[in-house]
Amino acid sequence: MPLTLTFLGTGTSQGIPVIGSQHPVCLSHNPKDKRLRVSVLIQWGDRHMVIDCGPDFRQQMLRAQVQQLDALLLTHEHNDHMAGLDDVRPYNFMQKRSLPMFGTLRVLNAVKERFSYVFADQDKYPGAPSIDAIAIKALEPFDCFGKKIMPIEARHGNLPILGFRIDDLAYMTDVKTLSAESLEELKNLDVLVLSALRIEPHPTHLNLDEALILIEQLKPKRAYLTHISHLMGFHDEVSSELPEGVFIAYDNLKIHTS
Repeated sequence: MPLTLTFLGTGTSQGIPVIGSQHPVCLSHNPKDKRLRVSVLIQWGDRHMVIDCGPDFRQQMLRAQVQQLDALLLTHEHNDHMAGLDDVRPYNFMQKRSLPMFGTLRVLNAVKERFSYVFADQDKYPGAPSIDAIAIKALEPFDCFGKKIMPIEARHGNLPILGFRIDDLAYMTDVKTLSAESLEELKNLDVLVLSALRIEPHPTHLNLDEALILIEQLKPKRAYLTHISHLMGFHDEVSSELPEGVFIAYDNLKIHTS
């Protein structure tokens, strides 16, 4: 069954424009240069799954007119990937059921500490979100409403995080390095979504050159770059210099697998 992926946000942790910045990209009037925090919606059949739930989650769901949410996947516990968790409540109310949330045990524990009122065993606030936290491990596939999802470990600096492969689509954000075992899981892709923070090197993120080298190694049919900083430059200028089959993603872009 084909997948549809919508880029809900393609920006780095501060988003673009950055508050108070006078950088030319932050002042751009091109809507493709305006980026919410990184997240994607993946659809198949009548199922809707979101990867990461940052501080822009509410705005993203409203903008994309997402009327149903069946599952949430978390790549890691940084603020720009999980701070919007409280805003899953409307889906609980509409759907009258808990939302399954998948992440590593470390990430789930961090979420439970941050949102302790959501996971209270007693005297839970009646308006709090209802979430079923489900622990997963790298390279141990799990089922999500009939889809086999393969968690793939990457390193975000020294922090182990997860990306996900679903059929012939893989989503890998906040990547700096990948093991040989993880690289093997990223072969023969129709679509690879990969983070590329900026032009200059960064200690915990791939820069543009590093991302392009990795894409050339993996050879997906199409690759889309995300988690973009204003320091990458203007969307249209950078896009014009990319190799064939490589694109800079932008908010609201919708792509389909074959």
